[in-house]
Amino acid sequence: MEPDHRTDPGRAAHDGLTDGGAPADAAVEVQRHRPMLLGMAYRMLGSTGDAEDVVQDAYLRWRDVDRSEVREPRRYLSRTVTRLALDRLRERKAHASYVGPWLPEPVATAPPPFDPLETVEQRDSVSTATLHLMERLDPVERAVFVLRSAFDLPYAEIAGIVDRTPEHSRQLYRRATARLAEDRRRFAPSRREHAVLLERFLVAAREGDLATLRSLLHDDAVAWTDGGGRAKAARNPVSGADRVARFFAGIHTRGRPPHELLELNGAPGAILTLSGGPQVLTFSVDGDRISAVFMVTNPDKLHGLRLLPSGL
Repeated sequence: MEPDHRTDPGRAAHDGLTDGGAPADAAVEVQRHRPMLLGMAYRMLGSTGDAEDVVQDAYLRWRDVDRSEVREPRRYLSRTVTRLALDRLRERKAHASYVGPWLPEPVATAPPPFDPLETVEQRDSVSTATLHLMERLDPVERAVFVLRSAFDLPYAEIAGIVDRTPEHSRQLYRRATARLAEDRRRFAPSRREHAVLLERFLVAAREGDLATLRSLLHDDAVAWTDGGGRAKAARNPVSGADRVARFFAGIHTRGRPPHELLELNGAPGAILTLSGGPQVLTFSVDGDRISAVFMVTNPDKLHGLRLLPSGL
């Protein structure tokens, strides 16, 4: 579970003070790059709590370093955040005890909480589907993919961050891209088309309309549900359009829940409240049909979102 309270270097800079009596310019420099650093850490870890912790740890290191010897603060902070995130990824792999499928923590991205989210590629790098697929990469591959695809860093700079040669970094990026492409769909809809599919899916699920639900799904659609052992969720992926349709019709008709549409991880998503607690839904869409459904019910991953009142 992520801690609920953290020291915010940006707040310290705003107040003109930093913890430990450090010069105020240390916090000011971190605050200047904070949106980028948070975006980097979140893409690496899929958790806003872990991202905040990593940026805070990077700030503490920056506070204590001899900054007169650092020529490029942005590069120093980027390297520090990436290496701290790599340590966390390795620890997570080594002590994997998560109950059921793991999905990234949903993040409301309108307005954007971090950078960059300007291009289609940058928004895709923070999507639930991409973050979920990135779990199959080893930590260094993931770091290289994030630094190149989302931040467009040159391979020479990436090499210095991950302690590889530029050519090896290029190979790692190609390998990561190829591995992610294996399960990626090729025809992305417009945001409006995506939102319409989401709304139609929710209405059909609430009404128990299996035929409509089935028509909105690709034949090989998969539903991933993340309760983390803290909330009701399927312990294994639900595969196939028929099973996915029955699964969501069965869940939603029991409570006929209200829903709220908002942008999550760069795409349309929904927050719902069922009898068992809140859930967040996002989709991966290929063309005019849904290829994957991602449902998060783990309360540890939902505390940062504005949720519907329970019991409605």
